Amino acid sequence: MMVLKDFTIPFIGLKEGKHQFDYQIDNSFFELFEFDEFNETAIKVTLELHKKATMLELTYNALGTVNVNCDVTNEPFEQPVEGNLNLIVKFGNEYNDENEEILIVPHGEYEINVAQYIYEMIVLAVPSKRIHPGIEDGTLQSEILEKLEELQPGTEKKETEEEIDPRWNTLKKLLTDNK
Repeated sequence: MMVLKDFTIPFIGLKEGKHQFDYQIDNSFFELFEFDEFNETAIKVTLELHKKATMLELTYNALGTVNVNCDVTNEPFEQPVEGNLNLIVKFGNEYNDENEEILIVPHGEYEINVAQYIYEMIVLAVPSKRIHPGIEDGTLQSEILEKLEELQPGTEKKETEEEIDPRWNTLKKLLTDNK
């Protein structure tokens, strides 16, 4: 089980230069944020921290898949996910995260938690409209798709004369005789 402490980086003890951190993200990570839109998750996040004398540069890269339900058919499928995020951490008098590319932390801080940024990067990397690839190329066979095609507007069912009760035909004559 993942905990948020696993994503805390104590940067005070690191030498100046580049440092790499790797994270395997699964559903237990999203449970920490009470996010349950993904059926399964398998994403590798690489975080490169470049420590400089007056600031930190964080470069996040995510690559993997999430299993989500299709918005059209509700069939589960593997959605590829690829995300990138650059963040600059500067030091100031008080904490400020109003700018999405610059984070200001107080001078006395000695560690940073990167979980929220990983969470946001992955969630935003997944398309808002999730369509099964089988729908786009026409290979998906589903009862829901068949029903949707049947109910599609513009494809009216043509009734034959045999299906109409003959008594209705007599009533229709009354409508045309009055004109």
